Amino acid sequence: MSKVNIIYWSGTGNTKAMANLIAEGAGGKGADVSVLNVAEASEKDVEDADIVLFGSPAMGTEVIEEEEMDPFVESISSCVSGKKVGLFGSYGWGDGEWMRNWVKRMEDYGANVLNEGLIVQEAPEGETEEDCRNFGRQIMDEG
Repeated sequence: MSKVNIIYWSGTGNTKAMANLIAEGAGGKGADVSVLNVAEASEKDVEDADIVLFGSPAMGTEVIEEEEMDPFVESISSCVSGKKVGLFGSYGWGDGEWMRNWVKRMEDYGANVLNEGLIVQEAPEGETEEDCRNFGRQIMDEG
């Protein structure tokens, strides 16, 4: 059974909802899943997982959250090399530039990014709820 840790930051609850839906999908494929707010996460949570999923909404000028998530991502840069990683987040505007930049950043750290990242505009509802569950399932299939 694969250990999957989902580490996220959420301001309005949209990214948290995504994290929980993704956990449902991965759990349905037999993964041992933990969902952690980034404030509760540590480098050990990254090291101990077979697959790590990181979630952050787009902020400001299309960047990941800058007070907690960005410093955490920077702090684990040396332990994600070779690690299977997935990225997700919600946005209210823009075209997903923050996700493309985040994928590149993680690849530059040496992470094995499993897809191009999942983005959902605003809260996951209806079809996008199922997109989140499918993301969790696909991560397990790819991982």
